[in-house]
Amino acid sequence: MNASLESRLVRIRFSLSTIGADRIHYVNQADVCVLLSRLPLELWKHLRAVHFNDRSCGARVLGYVTKGRREIALCALPPRMTLRAFLVRGQTPEQFGAKRGHKWPALAIRRFMLYDTFLHELGHLQVVNENAHSARLKFAREKLADAFARQWRKRLWSAPFLHADPVHNPPSAEELSVLLERE
Repeated sequence: MNASLESRLVRIRFSLSTIGADRIHYVNQADVCVLLSRLPLELWKHLRAVHFNDRSCGARVLGYVTKGRREIALCALPPRMTLRAFLVRGQTPEQFGAKRGHKWPALAIRRFMLYDTFLHELGHLQVVNENAHSARLKFAREKLADAFARQWRKRLWSAPFLHADPVHNPPSAEELSVLLERE
């Protein structure tokens, strides 16, 4: 990692709120930093903070952007769950390393939180109309944020990324074969 990139990453504040019951944060500061280091600086240069909190409203919210459009929050989730309800048209659980109709493995949930939820929220930080009179019109809304996440996930996963954590690559053939064996 070059010095300019490291200094930008250091400027981003990370906060971790206490969580209740058995909920867990599937991703952490290191995961987010690896993802950001893989993206062009222009895409996240205005990002001021990333919060890990417990405001998922019973696993109905995975993440959100704060009103100022400079901070992203990722929510804690239950230890066993499925994210089928969060998949948009064209997405399948297998893309993230999960099996349709079953609880998602932690690795698949981590992939989804980083390479779908976080990228989607980062998409909301992208300026689409600099001259807009309101923040609602200035920044990307849902459709563009989804397209942003899909485009960058495809680009990042198109070539292998050498990293010890498999979350930063699409599911391997071996990982998918293990899912099929569980039938």
